[in-house]
Amino acid sequence: MKNKKIVLLSLLLLLVITMFSSFTIYAASLTEVIEKGEISFAMSGGYPPFNFYNEHNELVGYDVDVAAEIASRLGVEFEPVTTAWDGIIEGLRAGRYDGILGSMAITPSRLEVVDFSIPYYYSGAQLIVADDSLIETPADIDGKTVGVTTGTTFAEDARKLGAKINLYEDDNQTLMELMNGRIDGVISDRMVGVGFKNKGYAVKMAGELLRTEDIAVAFRKEDSTLLVEVNKILLEMHKDGTLAGIGDKWFGMDITLK
Repeated sequence: MKNKKIVLLSLLLLLVITMFSSFTIYAASLTEVIEKGEISFAMSGGYPPFNFYNEHNELVGYDVDVAAEIASRLGVEFEPVTTAWDGIIEGLRAGRYDGILGSMAITPSRLEVVDFSIPYYYSGAQLIVADDSLIETPADIDGKTVGVTTGTTFAEDARKLGAKINLYEDDNQTLMELMNGRIDGVISDRMVGVGFKNKGYAVKMAGELLRTEDIAVAFRKEDSTLLVEVNKILLEMHKDGTLAGIGDKWFGMDITLK
């Protein structure tokens, strides 16, 4: 409980800083979303259990539920957009959607070109291997082949471990390559590994997290009014337990605490 209070206070402080430091002359972004009656959030659609297509070809997952709840609290419809991850920021900057809500980590290089909301969950980079693999720790992957999704931060983790890197469009592909024995491991978000395991795939986590990540919603730098309003909503969702409940639905645990 004490840790949760600390996290909420930190989020509130970040929200206040955002409101006063990011507010610019571009005051129309929130108004435009309200007037058109919908908000579009982009995601890859291939990142289970965060955003993926189920057996009925429906886009589902943790990110999808969070995005739909934000839209509901804004009083507008949620319009999902699925697109390749390696061009998702360029699509945002070109105005093809209103934001990116697809498990994007805050990084210094991304902050140079987009703004981020307060985090809506916390996770980290994890090495995932087959259940029968002799790889037990990240150090064991040195010289072996790791699959990562193009455009993610995980390729740098693989390089630091001395692994050979195969790039794929999404984590549905990395999982299939791992299960077919064509690669030795996958580096992705830890909760992706948890999702694979919960679905019955024969995978395991090799050692501890490689590093932690703050996951947030990305917006164009000129859309500060929309960012401020979404920050208010996310803070409410942290405080009223909505985000914790969505995490419990998809992972059986609260992923909003560090």
